Amino acid sequence: QVQLVESGGGLVQAGGSLRLSCAASGIIFSIYAMGWYRQAPGKQRELDSMITSGGNTNYADSVKGRLTISRDNVKRTVYLQMNSLKPEDTAVYYCCAVWSTTFNWGQGTQVTVSS
Repeated sequence: QVQLVESGGGLVQAGGSLRLSCAASGIIFSIYAMGWYRQAPGKQRELDSMITSGGNTNYADSVKGRLTISRDNVKRTVYLQMNSLKPEDTAVYYCCAVWSTTFNWGQGTQVTVSS
């Protein structure tokens, strides 16, 4: 059974930082691409960043230079370092494990950025 558990969300002031973590179990973590998505109220879920099994990364234009994704295959964990946060970053952040056409989702963690 695939399980993805996010943590690290919370309330932060604009300009602040947070680090999200997503611990995975039930999958061969090292072969999965891992991603972070966000869903703001009333909006569709959208991709912030993805890291492949080989460590290649990509980012949405809106977060380039502010968010950094990384993974630790020993700890079976993917991270999202979020710097220079803005009120518009307020959303529920979801971890995703991707293999072929299969997407596995975590339960999400709330990030709220106050102005």
